[in-house]
Amino acid sequence: MGVISNGTTLLDAGALDSGVAKGSMTLIKTLTASGSATLDFVNGASSVVLDSTYKEYVFKFIDIHPVTDGALFSFQVDTGTNTSYNQVLTSTFFTSIGAEDGSEGSLGYQAGDDLAQSTSFQRLMDVGNGNDEGGSGELTLFDPSNGTFVKHFMSRVQMYENGNRTMDKYIAGYFNITAAITRVQFKFSSGNIDSGTIKMYGIV
Repeated sequence: MGVISNGTTLLDAGALDSGVAKGSMTLIKTLTASGSATLDFVNGASSVVLDSTYKEYVFKFIDIHPVTDGALFSFQVDTGTNTSYNQVLTSTFFTSIGAEDGSEGSLGYQAGDDLAQSTSFQRLMDVGNGNDEGGSGELTLFDPSNGTFVKHFMSRVQMYENGNRTMDKYIAGYFNITAAITRVQFKFSSGNIDSGTIKMYGIV
C-alpha cells in the first residue's frame, strides 16, 4: 500500500519513494592541520560552498590535538569579505565530566563558558597536548545564508582533557546577525593546531 500526500507519493510498498528528499550528507571540504594557526572554511575559496546551496552545514572534528596544553579550541564566523571574525553571539554551555581514577563525575552548566552578546570566539573544548590526548566532535550551522533570521548553531564534543578527564560538552546558541555567514574559522586560544582533521558537509 502506498502513502500519497497532496498528489505526491511518499511511501510505496514500505519504501520511501525515489523523489522524496532523504537528507543526504555531501562532503564539501576536508582540512587537515599540521602546526596550523587556524583552519578556515570560506565560501567560494578552495572549492568551499557556504551559501544557500544547503540549509544545514555540519563540521566534524576528528582527533584535534593542540601544541599548547589545555588550550581552548574555538570558532567564530564572519560575513561578506570581512575577516575580523567578531560577529555578536549568545550561547549556552554545559558539560559532563568523568575522571580516569573515578574521583570525579559531574554534569552541570558552565556559566564561565557561555557568551552573552559577545564578539569573542566560542569555546568548544579544552584539550590536553599529551601524545594520547585530543578531542573530536561536531558543529552544526543552520541556514547561514538566510537574510531574515539570526543564525543558530549547536555543537557536541568529547575530549581527553589535560587533567586526565573525559569531558562531553554541549554548546548551542545564535549569531545575532541577519547578514549571510560566508566564512567559519577554527583555532586554539593559544598556540597552533598541531594535528587533526575537520570535514565540512552540506545537508540536503
